[in-house]
This record gives sequence, structure tokens and C-alpha cells, in this order.
Amino acid sequence: MTENEIGKVVVDAAIAIHKALGPGVYEIVYEVVLTHELKKHDLEVERQVPVSIEYDGIKFDEGFRADIIIENKVILELKSVESVTKAHKKQVLTYLRLTGCKLDYLLNFGEDLMKDGITRIINGDLQ
Repeated sequence: MTENEIGKVVVDAAIAIHKALGPGVYEIVYEVVLTHELKKHDLEVERQVPVSIEYDGIKFDEGFRADIIIENKVILELKSVESVTKAHKKQVLTYLRLTGCKLDYLLNFGEDLMKDGITRIINGDLQ
């Protein structure tokens, strides 16, 4: 599947989950349920994936943990907050740069309507 095809599955699943659970549940709950939904589509899905960083010629394994990575192509960063900030978006761009992935969905399940909580962030060209 392409990044865009994966993205459609992600958006549909996020909306369905938000309708079922509502806003404001802990992020970990959305993460577990979303992972379950994505695996039902035969996608390779990993949770809490450690991503190393390199600084000053040294590799550090304690870089960050991606909430969800799908097919080693798309990163999902999940939030359950009142509103997403510029800092959240910058964080996601850094994740994309460090992993080499080109697409991230910043999903804020704290919004009243899930469609308002979906931010698609691209790093580079998508096919």
C-alpha cells in the first residue's frame, strides 16, 4: 500500500473509534484500539517504536518513541488534548526527518469532532 492508501485507512479508523469512544479518553486507549483496527486491515503496525538519534557522530537509542508506525511508511502521533499546538507539529516533522518516513498523521482525539483533530503532515514528496 502507498502512504496515501494507508492514510485513508487511518482516517476512517480514527473517525470510527472517535464515534465509538468519544473524545477525552487517555491516549493509550486510542493507541491500543487504533492498532487493533489497523491490523484488521492486514497492515504491519508497531506501537511505541524506539527511534534513535545521531548527534556529534554518536548514535543514541534514547531518541524518542513513535506512538504507531505503519508498514515502516506512516507515523501516527496520538493526542487527547484540548488543541494541538505548533510544538506538536514541529515534533512530528522531527520524527519524520529522523525516521525517513514521508507522512505523519497527528491525531487529536480530544476534539469534539474527529475531522477537526486530524492533521496530515508531509516531509518530502509522496507518490
